[in-house]
Amino acid sequence: MNELVGEFHHKLDAKARLSLPSKIRSVIGEVVIVTRGLDGCGYVYSQDQWGVITEKLSTLSLGSQSARAFNRFILSSAVETSIDKSGRILVPETIRDHAGLADEVVIAGVGNRLELWNPADWQNQLGQFDENIDELAEKLADIGAI
Repeated sequence: MNELVGEFHHKLDAKARLSLPSKIRSVIGEVVIVTRGLDGCGYVYSQDQWGVITEKLSTLSLGSQSARAFNRFILSSAVETSIDKSGRILVPETIRDHAGLADEVVIAGVGNRLELWNPADWQNQLGQFDENIDELAEKLADIGAI
């Protein structure tokens, strides 16, 4: 399976449409799900990956307040949208507001999804990563991930 990887800088047009790179379009399919993401970004999933996510979420206990809150956060903002002939997706207002998207958008491929970032927030995320990279690498090495 091809993964969604890479960093791309694109602009929202006047109708809140975002052009996806052709490299990404060939992997993600013709219909995607856009939803709120963690850390102040938006998430974009392929239909197949969204099915995996919703299946996992459906196994969470309704008795857990955290599970209910997380389901509300992710699922209530989810919108299915088709990629148009020009390779664009509509980014709903809820997602634009949540992620602070106005003009330029950083599209980050992170394996099973795309993340949509306000450029300043993306730079902040990268700065935090740079500060903690050695600690993170050590933790990942301890569990055999790298």
